[in-house]
Amino acid sequence: MEKNHNHHDDMDHEHMHHEHGQMKHDGMDHEAMNHGSHDGMDHTTMDHSGHGGMDHSMHGMGDLKKKFIVSLFMGVPILIFAPMMGVTLPFQFAFPGSDWVVAILATLLFFYGGMPFLKGAKMELQQKSPAMMTLISLGISVAYIYSMYAFVMNSVIKSPNHIMDFFWELASLILIMLLGHWIEMEAVSNAGNALQRMAELLPSDATVVMEDGSTMKHPLVDVHVGDKVLVKAGENMPTDGTIIAGSTSVNEAMITGEARAVKKNVGDKVIGGSVNGSGTITVEVTGTGESGYLSQVMDLVKQAQGDKSNAESMADKVAKWLFYIASGVGIVALIVWTILSGLNFGIERMVTVLVIACPHALGLAIPLVTARSTSLGAQNGLLIKNRQALEVAEHVDVLMMDKTGTLTEGNFKVTHYESFDDNYSDDTVLQYFASLEQSSSHPLAIGILEKAETVGVQLLEAHHVNTIAGVGLDGTIANKDVKITNVGYLINQKIPYDESLFMDLSRQGYSVSFLLVENHNTGIIAQGDEIKPESKAMIDALIKQGIKPVMLTGDNKQAATLIGNELGIEDVHAELMPEDKERIVKEYKERGLTVLMVGDGVNDAPSLARADVGVAIGAGTDVAIDSADVILVKSNPADILHFISLAKNTTRKMKENLLWGAGYNFIAIPLAAGVLAGVGFILSPAVGAILMSLSTVIVAINAMLLRIK
Repeated sequence: MEKNHNHHDDMDHEHMHHEHGQMKHDGMDHEAMNHGSHDGMDHTTMDHSGHGGMDHSMHGMGDLKKKFIVSLFMGVPILIFAPMMGVTLPFQFAFPGSDWVVAILATLLFFYGGMPFLKGAKMELQQKSPAMMTLISLGISVAYIYSMYAFVMNSVIKSPNHIMDFFWELASLILIMLLGHWIEMEAVSNAGNALQRMAELLPSDATVVMEDGSTMKHPLVDVHVGDKVLVKAGENMPTDGTIIAGSTSVNEAMITGEARAVKKNVGDKVIGGSVNGSGTITVEVTGTGESGYLSQVMDLVKQAQGDKSNAESMADKVAKWLFYIASGVGIVALIVWTILSGLNFGIERMVTVLVIACPHALGLAIPLVTARSTSLGAQNGLLIKNRQALEVAEHVDVLMMDKTGTLTEGNFKVTHYESFDDNYSDDTVLQYFASLEQSSSHPLAIGILEKAETVGVQLLEAHHVNTIAGVGLDGTIANKDVKITNVGYLINQKIPYDESLFMDLSRQGYSVSFLLVENHNTGIIAQGDEIKPESKAMIDALIKQGIKPVMLTGDNKQAATLIGNELGIEDVHAELMPEDKERIVKEYKERGLTVLMVGDGVNDAPSLARADVGVAIGAGTDVAIDSADVILVKSNPADILHFISLAKNTTRKMKENLLWGAGYNFIAIPLAAGVLAGVGFILSPAVGAILMSLSTVIVAINAMLLRIK
């Protein structure tokens, strides 16, 4: 949000009165954030793209855990009674009729434990996109059908030629797959615990003030918009709302990241989850449940975790190719080995190839990394709306920043004001400025209103107040048309002004605005802003990483250049309208550069949407946040570096996991097909299953090792 001599730029005042109050960050737009109701954060139903229909057929971790445990009871007897690849292991034994027990248990296991995979495969095939689930289903189905054929031949028909079955491999495969998915759900759930902790910021009940003045404890779900709640000292705010009685200080660390107390009086907004200080207050509820700020933030993170990124579609493509390769190699192995060693051995090799090909590790490769990175981001004040931003951000060439609120504090202090008209005193000019600004929560407006209060001027009533895009405000005071504008407006309208005074003030880095009464230049006001202490280190770090910093500002050239020089930014674009910012982003992109844009206002929304990665400062407006891919909750420029670092680490982990997941299969499939049979080596399904589970564990551990720095 560029709050500068360009005055309010495009700062639409309507967007500044957010439904959740001016809590620095309450402008989280409902549309942007409220993606589906907040349902207690059931992370287990998160869409792990790449597992096809997995999340539809496994309704939460509870079911999956139960499915694995029940399957284990059915699977262990099979592992004990059925030989592995025809070889009896030291712990195995058989008794008369044990083959019937194995066949019955295997049938139950296949239809119970294998059902999630079969359902997932059905969905993939309906979408004409065979991938993970189809491969797994192919492996277990072939193993089951072939083994039942072997059972019928050996135990029912009692054929003299013993046919080797794959019951041991079927059981181990289903158990490993179920265990792997349970581990995945566990990992994803743990990765989401940052969200659970956010949910716990809200108390379970609230003290509701009844119409007769008495109070009553109500469960939070029974509190509605318009109710009045009493919040005692030290309690967490149960809902979003407006203070209607009492005054206090509130710790808003969960919103701003800063633990300092913020003074709150009647008329001020509070957000559910923030901690009340020493005062007791009565709050009128403005947002509860899924309309509350916290719920929206959690929905936003949940949505980001459910989004499908490029790397995941790449994982799906790899799985699809594996399906075709496994099927092709399996058929070739069947034909070749049938010719060389007979049909039974040919079928056994084909079954082995299809059993080995299950790419479970590949299915885990991306979801685990993204869940971990999204959770790490949330814990560090980075809300990632679009996970694809993580992959793009790794290649950023140019970082474009708004000045005010991003590089500078946005806490404006009036340093100079004066009248140019003998009919108006200096204080009257200040009075007109403040009267027109009184409905605005813009940082420039706040600076002017604070000055008016200090000087003690009485505010007048202002009517028909409107924003002039990229210029300032206009309205009516005492039946006179009054405007607050920037110097660009005066030049365009050919309205004379004191150029030397303007240059003198703007050279000092001040934002300068003019007061027009009936289109006559009546007064001037100048405000100073401070550079954020973290800005210089952030710019230095960007340059060191080979990322070019660019400043985009609506402020005057002198003020912008002054701050640019101080921070070491050579590329400074000043006196910009919102469409100019968007055009500059577009120009850089057309040069083949990857652009990351950081901003926080309505005037930044077009450029945030245009940039390869749009990052909204959390204290910004709902429109900026709606347009961005990532939100910096703490409004700290250093978090931009954390985001770039997280993006690089996340992409690296994705590539490593894809290598582990896919690489295993590309080696194991030819070995299972018997390409090394000539030197006496053929990979058995059992060894293949062990290797597969090992690659899955490696992928899971690798994902959990992801760090933000």
